[in-house]
Formats: sequence, C-alpha cells, structure tokens
Amino acid sequence: TGSFIQKLKGTTEQELQIVLLGLDNAGKTTLLRKLASEDVSTITPTQGFNIKSVASNGMKLNVWDIGGQRKIRTFWKKYLEDTDVLIYVIDSADKKRLEETGQELSDLIDEENLKGVPVLIFANKQDLVAAAPASEIAEGLNLHTYRDRQWQIQACSALSGEGVQVSVN
Repeated sequence: TGSFIQKLKGTTEQELQIVLLGLDNAGKTTLLRKLASEDVSTITPTQGFNIKSVASNGMKLNVWDIGGQRKIRTFWKKYLEDTDVLIYVIDSADKKRLEETGQELSDLIDEENLKGVPVLIFANKQDLVAAAPASEIAEGLNLHTYRDRQWQIQACSALSGEGVQVSVN
C-alpha cells in the first residue's frame, strides 16, 4: 500500500485519511489488522466500523474500516468526506458476488466526495484455490474505464500477509 499511496499523493503530507470498503467477508478487518501488525486469528464481522492509525515510514495512515453488510453499505457515503485514498477489498474466491462488488465499487467511484480520489483494490484471499487472479478481477470490474483517477489492483492474502505491503517509500 505504502509506495502506491506515496506515489499517488506525490506529497509530503504526514497524515492520510483512508477509507477501507468492500462487501462483507471480503477481509477488510483482517487486512487492517495485518497492516497494523496485530493478531488476525480472532476476527468477527464488523457491525459498524473500526478506526486505526497505522504509522508507516513517518506517515500516519488513519484508516476507517467500515462494515460491508448490505444494511450498512447505505451509510458508506457518510464516511467519504476528506478521503485521500479509497482501499477496496474483494474476496477473489467469491465469484458469485463479483458483479455485486463491482456495482458497489462503481457506485462509490461516482460519489462526489470521491471525485478523483485514488483507488487501491486488494484482490484478497489469493491463498484459496478458487481465487480468481487479480487481472481477471480487474477485467470483470472494468477498471480500465476509470480514467479520472489513478488506480491499482493488488493480489494479496490478508491472512498470510502476502501482497500486503505497508512501507511508504
């Protein structure tokens, strides 16, 4: 995440506001805990939101991890103001919900408060046999049509930490 964020912002800002979104069970909280070097063995579904400040190479990343259950998604837009980076997490093994997650991402991209905000998409759960590769997910989400902002898709396993970089340089 780090080099992506630094590159995108091209900034010396010491603090960044990051919103972490995705459908329920995509692995958002696991990813956040992994970024914060915390235990990921006992995680329950997020009913509201978690906020964590993660220090990374002299920068402070304030991360809002907001629950992804359908009833909570309607509140997502309330948390988007002053967002510097959107991190969107996808369960790569849940192919049945790829269309649903794509629609939610598309709706977010259209939000006024996210106009031009860079997007980092984590194609999570790559450790599972059924996981679709990041390139296939990028195509399924039509990421190439996002021309008004920088975006990147990154294959990862939040559980093992594979593909979850935190250095900001």
